[in-house]
Amino acid sequence: MTTTLLCVVTSKACMFFFTPPILTCDPSSTPHSYNPTLENLGICIYYSLMALQVGSCSSCWVQSRPSTARSRCHGSIRATVASEDYAVKTKEGEKVKLGGSNLVVTRLGIGAWSWGDLSYWNNFQWDDRKLKAAKEAFDTSIDNGINFFDTAEVYGSRASFGAINSESLLGRFIRERRQKNPDEEVVVATKYAALPWRLGRESVVKTLKDSLSRLELPSVELYQLHWPGIWGNEGYIDGLGDAVEQGLVKAVGVSNYGEKRLRAAYKKLKERGIPLASNQVNYSLIYRRPEENGVKAACDELGVTLIAYSPLAQGTLTGKYTPENPPTGPRGRIYTPEFLAKLQPLVTRIKEIGQSYDKTPTQVVLNWLIAQENVVPIPGAKNGEQAEEFVGAVGWKLSSEHVEELHSLALDVKPVTGFPVENL
Repeated sequence: MTTTLLCVVTSKACMFFFTPPILTCDPSSTPHSYNPTLENLGICIYYSLMALQVGSCSSCWVQSRPSTARSRCHGSIRATVASEDYAVKTKEGEKVKLGGSNLVVTRLGIGAWSWGDLSYWNNFQWDDRKLKAAKEAFDTSIDNGINFFDTAEVYGSRASFGAINSESLLGRFIRERRQKNPDEEVVVATKYAALPWRLGRESVVKTLKDSLSRLELPSVELYQLHWPGIWGNEGYIDGLGDAVEQGLVKAVGVSNYGEKRLRAAYKKLKERGIPLASNQVNYSLIYRRPEENGVKAACDELGVTLIAYSPLAQGTLTGKYTPENPPTGPRGRIYTPEFLAKLQPLVTRIKEIGQSYDKTPTQVVLNWLIAQENVVPIPGAKNGEQAEEFVGAVGWKLSSEHVEELHSLALDVKPVTGFPVENL
């Protein structure tokens, strides 16, 4: 019975997370088709185990907000930020200090999940046109003062059925940029995949060195644990500390960590005199689980910066998608026409508020997140046009009345869950 259940859930998890192009056994296959490997299978099984531990309904990707959410979330939910100097002024403008570390980043970063990806983004296609668009996203961001980029070893990797590793693309873009301007400052964050066969602190340092090789860099500014492991988490935290002491990274963080694991990681690093700089989690106007599960409050209390991925709910808050025009690919299975129909009143109000500031819905939603304090959104930019729009999300503020109005309106939207390990 258990074996059958695992097989069924495994197939569904693999289909959801990594719906690949047609695979081939041709050894001369191009980057667009390749052989399945043990790593492919392992990642699928790993996500499946996560789904088994978390899922308790027929669709573990859709989760209703707890009945007490409205009473807990309505009104002001912000705890006092422990680190009062979290925002500092620089000659380039306002930037944010990540937690208790000395690392300073732009108020908003750029996510590189889609770069080179074939499993979730890009409609299972990657070509020179999309490569050029990603490069334009990078250059446009830098040109407009946004120089904080977040990637991961699994983004675009062969192990996750990608065309080309996102780290490799980012490294190439940085190299090409610095050929023209050797002093160009780029702040790079990448992540360690806590796969079940990776054990001990040594695996963290080794994997980081592999990432540095792809990035063509001697060190990175921020190294994060992408998700908590099934086991071995203390060793992973030790590995982060080792990476700092070896000069391979300036600051360390975690991702998809719940409150309990966040506090444990913070404590263990503090014993070595190393601050936990950040916790990267799914957080947006319509996905407010960090407010409900204690993660946001714990980050504020401990002085750990919350880095918000999917801050635009994967594009659904931009006004681009409607019930008649839902997103394609795997996102279409999550953000269905039915979901989008319920979302339209909120999107309409976001547009109206944006008009009063001469801002787009995208800029309003990102500014709302920044208004939560101690939050750095990292929207994904697939082209220069998107990157330029993101720049318009900073340098101004929504009124407190509009912040609270959107806060309340969004409570009526049932959220969708994007990554099950946050419940561990």
